[in-house]
Amino acid sequence: MRVLWKGSITFGLVTIPVSLYPATQREELKFRLLRSTDHSPVNYKRVAEADGKEVPWDQIVKGYEYEKGKFVILKEEDFARVDVEATQTVDIINFVSLADVDPLLFYKPYYLEVGKGGDKAYVLLRDALMDTGKIAIAKVVIRARQHLAAVKPQKKGLMLELMHFPRELVDVSEFDQPKEKTVGKAEMQMARQLITSMSTNWHPQEYTDEYHLALEKLIEDKIEHGDKAGPKPAKKHKATNVIDLVSVLQKSLQQTKGEAKGGKKRAAKKSRAHHATHKKAA
Repeated sequence: MRVLWKGSITFGLVTIPVSLYPATQREELKFRLLRSTDHSPVNYKRVAEADGKEVPWDQIVKGYEYEKGKFVILKEEDFARVDVEATQTVDIINFVSLADVDPLLFYKPYYLEVGKGGDKAYVLLRDALMDTGKIAIAKVVIRARQHLAAVKPQKKGLMLELMHFPRELVDVSEFDQPKEKTVGKAEMQMARQLITSMSTNWHPQEYTDEYHLALEKLIEDKIEHGDKAGPKPAKKHKATNVIDLVSVLQKSLQQTKGEAKGGKKRAAKKSRAHHATHKKAA
């Protein structure tokens, strides 16, 4: 994987050389726009709203719309005046408890690989963060943009997670709140039982993007068989108004218990078959 950024973590007089690598990857299928008659690719054009004419790059400027239809023009030298110096450092501002930070502020993780000669300081920072239960809040410039970020211990290493600035979050008060503030004891008891019956250990490999896999399969089928291929459209579930919450919870509990018993029976049957096969082989 290609390194995104090279620099160092700094706090106090400590400097740790690091390299930044993406910790996630998006598996999106890319589509081209085509003309239906001959499948010729359709390209995007820069067209002016006023007269529909295409505009060449050398005639395009950047403008900020401060009122409807009124713009202030910003030139390259204007952006240079407010540009943040790219120091190639993760400048740690302070250390805070992870529990005190709104999870909504975190949005993009990266792996921090230790650079040459930085092993001892890297391990010291990692272990100190784990020991104190703290994370480091820092600022870093990546690709000419300044970001708020957190440095966190991650298993045997460190990770940098980019953060939204607090003013970027939409205030929750702008959304409708539930009209009912409390629920009954019976409903709460059933809900707890349902949660308990559906609780398992965390196995991340069990979660897959079913839409992506189905779309890949559809494309493969169309390549091989043409438009005749492909699964039937999925049935859409209509939303319903839940009136008797307790009865719905009871049905859900019965369903999950049935699935659990079925799973145990299948596992036992599989185990017996395995033992039988093993005995025959012996």
